[in-house]
Formats: sequence, structure tokens, C-alpha cells
Amino acid sequence: MDEQYDVIVLGTGLTECILSGLLSVEGKKVLHIDRNDYYGGESASLNLTQLYRKFRSGAEPPSELGKDRDYNIDQIPKFMMASGELVRILTHTDVTKYLEFKQISGSFVYRDGKISKVPASEMEAVRSPLMGLFEKRRAKKFFEYMQNWREDDPSTHQGLDINTVPMSAVYEKFGLEPGTQDFIGHAMALYLDDSYLTRTARESYDRIILYISSVARYGKSPYIYPLYGLGELPQGFARLSAIYGGTYMLDKPVDEIVYDANGKVCGVRSGDETAATKQVIGDPSYFPNKVRKIGQVVRAICLLNHPIPNTDDADSIQLVIPQNQIGRKHDIYIASVSGTHNVCAKGYYLAIVSTIVETDNPEAEIKHGLDLLGPCVEKFINVTDLEEPFEDGSKDQVFISRSYDATSHFGTVCEDVKSIYKRVTGQDLVLKQRAKDEEQAE
Repeated sequence: MDEQYDVIVLGTGLTECILSGLLSVEGKKVLHIDRNDYYGGESASLNLTQLYRKFRSGAEPPSELGKDRDYNIDQIPKFMMASGELVRILTHTDVTKYLEFKQISGSFVYRDGKISKVPASEMEAVRSPLMGLFEKRRAKKFFEYMQNWREDDPSTHQGLDINTVPMSAVYEKFGLEPGTQDFIGHAMALYLDDSYLTRTARESYDRIILYISSVARYGKSPYIYPLYGLGELPQGFARLSAIYGGTYMLDKPVDEIVYDANGKVCGVRSGDETAATKQVIGDPSYFPNKVRKIGQVVRAICLLNHPIPNTDDADSIQLVIPQNQIGRKHDIYIASVSGTHNVCAKGYYLAIVSTIVETDNPEAEIKHGLDLLGPCVEKFINVTDLEEPFEDGSKDQVFISRSYDATSHFGTVCEDVKSIYKRVTGQDLVLKQRAKDEEQAE
């Protein structure tokens, strides 16, 4: 291990594995270390025995649930936007060849005490119970405006400069009701809270167009999901890194981050071995004195033997409960997948309910979500700290990722990847489809 590397990456969470893959492809010499004996860190998928070991202090899972190999249970559930950044990163690096994806059947929103499908087409919008007749007309005009808007054609702007006016002004112009604003802002633009209303409308425009274009790709919903669970993603990027010369060491303790006389990182020590490097990337768990806690996320992993009620028996859904509907400051997210995604035994469904913690009774905060699931066969509650680095890493060349938040999609993870990539390399991450040169590299 006593070698010189360009970058040492600590932890095999998804953020770290994507960066490791991207930097290896760029020709950097990368060493990737994880104290665990499996890939994925916080974003690993667990089998049944691992799940019970983690949450039931070593209890054996009931035999009627099926075999270990039938289960790949995400600790941090997230779906991918079909036209989103993560899909573009996967295509850019050609990691798609290691993975198979399946579409998520529906996107739903909780409104006025009921679950309603977020319309995926004009026909669905016309029939949707989310809006009355006149509101549907106003919403149609709003979506037409969004889809016709062109930066360089003022005739499409209708007197609004979305680069300067807040999103609230756009809603106001089209006279949209608070409930409609709720489902556009939270179930389509996927904001965690309402602070977006005061920010420039351009940000919301980009998110809404991403949602619409993702739905257009496959029809039923904007989301896709890897067969065998999200744990496949870090492993795909790890394989990419290895093809380009990256070195992986699992089950390797990290005892010390070594700094030079100027306070810059110069190595990582494990036992009596030290690997030299100029830059280190890692997740917050490796740097307890360099991160601050900014909140907590509560997640309930629920095993069901039936689809979630009132979702047309869908085998997989995303359901957003907007904060305003239940008097909270943050939305509640429900991500559900099933045996058809090879993540649980046939006939079973996994539903994971998550939100940002606001009180000292986290489980009570997700009650609204749990109540919508119907009876659970098993339920595992997990509360994790949300952490972020104090500094951006420019002084000591140590770049720390942020914890995975409560959102049920990868937007915030991709923002973090792009931000760290720029700080490490000094350049923006430019995504394009890569020439298929990996076969030669092998």
C-alpha cells in the first residue's frame, strides 16, 4: 500500500464510487478504501439476514419470508429520473452496461386526505381529481407556457422573466390554487419545502421540464430503478474504476489522515502502512471532526404482502405527501418496489417512508405515511444524522460528501458529485456519451 496516488477515496457510498469512476476514466491514479467488507456504505442494499442483524440486533429472519438471495433492500431508497443527471452520468461512463433498469409504475401525490396519480399525459390531466374544471384550464395554460418557453424568444415569455421573478409570481400569473402549486412544486419539481417559491422561477422551470421530459421517455412515470436494488450502482462504478486502473480495498480500516507541515493532506494510514496522495475524497463518517450535523432523517423500511392501497395495484410507486397537506415543514416521501424488481421475494412489496425529523419523536412524524401502507409484515425504523463538511476542501485538499437526504430521487446526490468533481479537478463535469473504448482498456 506504500505507493503514491493522485486521489484516495474513503467509503464506497454512491457519491464516492461515482467520483472514483469519473476520476479513473480521466486518467487519475485512484485508491479506494472502505472499512466495510461490502460495497455501498450507507447506500448498500441488504439481504434479509443483514437487515435483521442491523435492526434486530442479530435476530434470525422468519423462514416464511423466503431466502436471503431474494432480498436486496435499500437502506436509502431513491429513484432515478429517466432524463436526469444520474442517467446522464451512467451513459457518459458506459456503466449502463453493468445494470438493468425497470420503470417505476406510477408517481402519486397525497392531497385532501386522498392518494391521486400525478398526471403523466394530457388525457390523465383531464381526468385527474386533483383539479376542478376551471383549475384544469389554468394548469393547462401554465404547462403550455412552461413547455413553449424559449430563452431567446421573448414572444414566449408572456411578460415574465423567469430568470429574475420568483416562482410565486409565475403561479400568480396563471392563478393557480395552493393545492395545484403543492403538487407541481412537491410532486413534480420535487422540492422538500416551500422555500423555492421565493427563489427565481428558472430553477423550478428546469425541474418541471426535467420531470415532463422524463415522463415522455417511458410514459407511466418519470422514474426508473435498477433490478437487484441501488447497491448495484456503486458496484457498477467500482467496476468502471477498476477497468481504468483504480485499486479497491474493502475491509480495510482507516487509522489516520496524514497532513504535511502546511496542513495539506499527504497520505492515509491503515495499520503500519501509509499510502501517499495529494487529495482525499470521503463520506462524513471518516471525518467526524470536519463535519457538522444539520438535521436527521427518519426512514421506515416496511415489508408488505400487498400493493399500497389506492394506487391501482401498482408494483412500484413514488408517493409524495406535501408538507402543507399535513401541517409539517418538510414533505414525506414513500418509495415502493416489489418482487418484480428482484429486491424481495415474490408476492412481497417494499415500502420505505422517509422525512426530515422535526420533533423528538421521529416515528410519530411518519405516521401519515405509514397509515397509507395498510398492514405491514415487518417494519424497521432507522434515524440517521444528516451531516455536511465545515469547509470546501480547498485548504487541505480533503473533500467530504454530504449525507444522503430524505428525497426519493438522485438530484441532490448529483449536485454533490458535480460540486466535489469541480473542487477536485478545477473543471466542470461535462457529460457526453463516451466512445466505447472500455473493451480496449480491458
